[in-house]
Amino acid sequence: MKILVTGAAGFIGSNFVRWALENKSPEKIVAYDLLTYAGNLANISSLSEKNEFKFVKADIRDRDSLVSQIKAEQIDTIINFAAESHVDRSIESPLDFVRTNIEGTQVLLSVARELDIDKFIQISTDEVYGSLGPEGRFSEDSPIDPSSAYSASKASADFLALAEYKTFKRNVCVTRCSNNYGPFQFPEKLIPLFVTNSLDNKKLPVYGDGKNIRSWLHVDDHSSAIWAVLEGGRAGEVYNIGGSPESEKENIFVTKKILEILGKDENLMEYVEDRKGHDRRYAVDYSKIKNELGWEPKVSFEEGIKNTISWYCENEQWWKEIKSGEYLDYYKKQYGKEL
Repeated sequence: MKILVTGAAGFIGSNFVRWALENKSPEKIVAYDLLTYAGNLANISSLSEKNEFKFVKADIRDRDSLVSQIKAEQIDTIINFAAESHVDRSIESPLDFVRTNIEGTQVLLSVARELDIDKFIQISTDEVYGSLGPEGRFSEDSPIDPSSAYSASKASADFLALAEYKTFKRNVCVTRCSNNYGPFQFPEKLIPLFVTNSLDNKKLPVYGDGKNIRSWLHVDDHSSAIWAVLEGGRAGEVYNIGGSPESEKENIFVTKKILEILGKDENLMEYVEDRKGHDRRYAVDYSKIKNELGWEPKVSFEEGIKNTISWYCENEQWWKEIKSGEYLDYYKKQYGKEL
């Protein structure tokens, strides 16, 4: 199997590449990434000497580059992680999300069809379903009801991918995951932001009342689920990938757990104005992928959060380099204060 992994220097994409090379035996993985602000070569630098690995810096909207690389490496599979993915940034710059998440996905799909790629997996998010009440879980048949430019652009990409199956009978699958966490996550997302701020004794900006609920999925579990879909997912199908029921936590619980593990005082928490259009709760039913492909999450939240915090403690240089320059400007604009 020769796989083109787009967005491979980002958080989830880089973890998938490392996981696949460590746990499976792909003949080749071509890591394809434009290296925008959240793409980081340090995420995949440990793989540079592997014969099965190649990195290409390029834009997924660049058709000629895609065609050239796919032909040269005889790619037979595409997994599209490439995306603008932070809701806060989508509120400020929605066109960036339209260009990458919608236009970029369509270019990839068109090239995959032109070159007769065997399988295409579109990596999506449970945020396309919108917000849940206190009960229930999203299934693959739940209505699509996005609340931000980010989730709307991902929903659009999902529909484009599924249209490839309906129109051209292409072997396309869509996966929709719950909130990921783990090593190498860009520190604008809740867990890495709060861990690194805590380590620096900086305030932790908690949106609203802190009671928004998310189901947390360790990135290694996500990687194994994607591989299961790669091997056995049915064409034209959507597969929800979620954390276990015990991983469903209020943001304030996660915040306090981080402070507890790090031995920090809760006075580091600071409640800030809520995000515009902030979805109250996400939770997905992953029974379809469990019943069809035998996958279910293995990493408990208690184990995963401890290991994740340890990684950030042990890799201070990685996140210190990120939390400078453009990041500081973004932080000040987002939270109204210096970091």
